[in-house]
Amino acid sequence: MSLPMKCLVDTNVPKTANLATQPDPVAGVPDACVLACIEAIEHIIKKGGLVIDAGDEIFNEYRQQLSMRGQPGVGDHFMKWVYNNRWSFPDSDRVAITKNGESYDEFPVHDRLSDFDKSDRKFVAAANTHPAKPPILQATDSKWWGWKDALKDVGITVHFLCPEYVKTKHAEKMGA
Repeated sequence: MSLPMKCLVDTNVPKTANLATQPDPVAGVPDACVLACIEAIEHIIKKGGLVIDAGDEIFNEYRQQLSMRGQPGVGDHFMKWVYNNRWSFPDSDRVAITKNGESYDEFPVHDRLSDFDKSDRKFVAAANTHPAKPPILQATDSKWWGWKDALKDVGITVHFLCPEYVKTKHAEKMGA
């Protein structure tokens, strides 16, 4: 799998990577998906290229769901790496987004995005603001599968690390 040089990372990517050391049999996430998330996190840590928002909304979400100690999982290691390195990211990779109620001024307008998850809008707003419109890495959130075409219409790419898993879960939720 080829990973982008610059990207945003949805919180479920490091959380899924953590399943290697903190298994959750109820989640049913395939080992191949966990491995893809580990590889993506390791790539980002080695190469850099992480895009976040300047107001730390993405960072704060990571902090709420991952361990600042950097262990025991790869996702926790990512959290510590972001904490230690976020101020050394190029200014262009710390983008300003403007909160507006439950959304952001930078969130794109599109009829099929009106029901987009409020808590994930920060990732789309940050991608939309960045001059390169970097892709958003997504692991297990099947709702994104339903929004991928509308996001593509507005120039936002979602890079699914576990496409078959997400596609299947989305179909199950849609009753297919």
